Amino acid sequence: MNALSSWQTLKTCSGWTLTLVVALLLAGGTAGAQSLSYSSGQAVFPAYEGWEENPDGSRSFVFGYMNRNWEEEIDVPIGPENSFNLGGVDQSQPTHFLPRRNRFIFRVPVPKNFTEKDELIWTLTTRGKTERAYATLRTDYKIENVTIMSETGALGAGTSSPEVRANKAPKLEIQGQKKMTAKVGEPLSLSAVVTDDGIPKRRLPGLSGAAVSGQGTRRDAVENRPGSENPIRANRAMLPPARVTVGKNVGLHLSWFVYRGAGKVIFSPEQIMAWEDTRAGANSPWAPVWAAPEIPANGEVTVQVTFDQPGTYVLRSRADDGGLTADGEVTVTVSR
Repeated sequence: MNALSSWQTLKTCSGWTLTLVVALLLAGGTAGAQSLSYSSGQAVFPAYEGWEENPDGSRSFVFGYMNRNWEEEIDVPIGPENSFNLGGVDQSQPTHFLPRRNRFIFRVPVPKNFTEKDELIWTLTTRGKTERAYATLRTDYKIENVTIMSETGALGAGTSSPEVRANKAPKLEIQGQKKMTAKVGEPLSLSAVVTDDGIPKRRLPGLSGAAVSGQGTRRDAVENRPGSENPIRANRAMLPPARVTVGKNVGLHLSWFVYRGAGKVIFSPEQIMAWEDTRAGANSPWAPVWAAPEIPANGEVTVQVTFDQPGTYVLRSRADDGGLTADGEVTVTVSR
């Protein structure tokens, strides 16, 4: 149906018939643009996030990934199906891939004498599909803290503030040994101390949201209407999306997750999602109306972890203030 015939059809309709025709026209125009969601069975795509300059003048490539599954976590051991073309196949990349989008997950030092014409390539094969991420030192791939905060959703697209630009990443210190042993089925206690500069400020449940929201958006107009009590303010999940980037609720929190290791690992208490779970009700900074829990006064957060299979596991602890992160790791050798 072309535009002219569509308009002629609309002129002959009335009432609910007009509503139905409009709905059908819209559906027909958007059906091709819709993307399907999957719980399992899909591949994982490596992602090159950019390169950053370190305080000592060295540079690092930053990688993440996209697991197209909403539920399935995939394991790919170091080897031909999970490797790099330079510096050895193992560059500290994950072998356990959490669901959906995981940004800024690991860093690889830029090799000496690396030029803008060179490429560091991460190759990942899942579900029989081989994908590659190509890292270069092109100037337009340089990232800074404000880039990370924007990409992960702490900032609305094109928004910032002097306070948020001054944000520093949290500091994380894992307590005890970094290499530990455990037995299948027996809980192991892990502790980490996290501190932060308090930026961005933690939001309360009714006001959770990005550090800086876009100005002049539909959501701002609704929430800030003069002379209105605005009951919607207490439940932002009722509002339609008003950003072109992923949205993230800010506030300091700590999460443990499996970085390497193929067995099932149970964390108690249940950990905050470290991946972008945008579903309503999820224990995730990207879920609507989520708010960061209070961090103990001494900054120490403890978790019990239980393994169902023997093997070697790398568990990662990520401190996240909503905008920037700090990571620590513990290697656990599990026996029967």
